[in-house]
Amino acid sequence: MSNRLDILAIGAHPDDVEIGMGGTIAKYAKAGLKIGICDLTKAELSSNGTVAIRQEEAKRAGDIIGLSERIQLSLPDRGLYMLDTSIKEIVTIIRKYEPKVVFAPYFDDRHPDHGHCSRLVEEAVFSAGIKNYQDLLGQSSHRVKNLYFYMINGFHKPDFVINISETIEQKIESLKAYSSQFEKVQGSTETPLTNGYIEAVESRERLYGKEVGVMYAEGFMTKKPILLSKDLIGDNE
Repeated sequence: MSNRLDILAIGAHPDDVEIGMGGTIAKYAKAGLKIGICDLTKAELSSNGTVAIRQEEAKRAGDIIGLSERIQLSLPDRGLYMLDTSIKEIVTIIRKYEPKVVFAPYFDDRHPDHGHCSRLVEEAVFSAGIKNYQDLLGQSSHRVKNLYFYMINGFHKPDFVINISETIEQKIESLKAYSSQFEKVQGSTETPLTNGYIEAVESRERLYGKEVGVMYAEGFMTKKPILLSKDLIGDNE
């Protein structure tokens, strides 16, 4: 059975991808696409929860949005620097799963790990397509068709949005699966995530939706122009 994925979304920590594009993943998983998430770190420095708890939560969240694969690397939390070894690990994953499209965090974010993750993925996507670049498994090169960027903490003017009106509930439920991060309980440390974070994300997606005349949408950035494949006055979703 092939490991090949249609979409590979990469995040610095478990929950990053769900925050940025959980609704989009659920939408296209329902349409039959094979989608995977690769978490670069185990978020071992998180103020709340444990690595073991976070792994269980990530599994539940992935099931909610219909993932085909969840890939966990062990790069160091708060150590996502531009190192050849880190790039090589990500290249190995890209070549193994041969995604058509890769998503990474948008580089303008309050958390440095998210920006570092973005740059590492951009480097890895480029290197994965170079024939003579050696990965950890000696695999053949693979050229990704498109690289897009999702937003985690930021609220920026997106280059394009995807309608998630029919999957917003799955997105919210996937975030609630990370109860160790988003629920304030006795003994937990107060962080930006424990003070109405899920509600803020939902409000952001509602605002993006309003901009294009739908209930909810997720925003994305790209470094190259978008080619519309349908008539300009048609439905380009």
